[in-house]
Amino acid sequence: MAGILSYFLPKDKVFYDLFEKASGNLERIAECLVKVVHESDYNKRQVIIDEMKDIEHENDTLTHTIFVELGKNFITPFDREDIHSLASALDDVADYIFASGKKINFYKLDPLADDGIQKSAQLILEGVLALKQAVMELRNLKNTQKIIDCIIKINTAENAADTVFDTCIERLFESNVDAKELIKRRELYMVLEAATDKCEDAGNVIESIVVKFA
Repeated sequence: MAGILSYFLPKDKVFYDLFEKASGNLERIAECLVKVVHESDYNKRQVIIDEMKDIEHENDTLTHTIFVELGKNFITPFDREDIHSLASALDDVADYIFASGKKINFYKLDPLADDGIQKSAQLILEGVLALKQAVMELRNLKNTQKIIDCIIKINTAENAADTVFDTCIERLFESNVDAKELIKRRELYMVLEAATDKCEDAGNVIESIVVKFA
């Protein structure tokens, strides 16, 4: 009987550990992006971008593992839909951060010539750090205020990123760059801004979890 009951007991640590690893990877990949936008040498940037690719692949594996565990576990620490949504949201954050770094070299852009790129990368890191802290606090849903404070920080970073994006677009269309350069830089701005949007999406999922357990 004890063996049968143990099968149905929630394996909280499985999901918490996987989410914490994923959020830790987000911090690593966001730190790499900050390094990329402060590096003038194309080849040195590429080494960092390759590291970002490896981290992004690690998060793909973690996301898959979460989905597998979701199918195996009858009881979960919080709603199955929220587990699925949070795993997908964290994976999206990693995808967009990696895409940002990749596009810098793919389009042969000089990130040091544009402070908007550097500001955006820093805001992504700030949003990711707040997101990681919110994920770490999921183990203790009784202390919801800490999580809410983290979500506020995520939203603040996203709002600031929107402002940076608008400024970059305005300056871009006022500049004398050719059409190709305009398209490349505009696409990079959009991907950078989208990364902070994805952080906010993940924060919204965590907020939903908090509301349900309040």
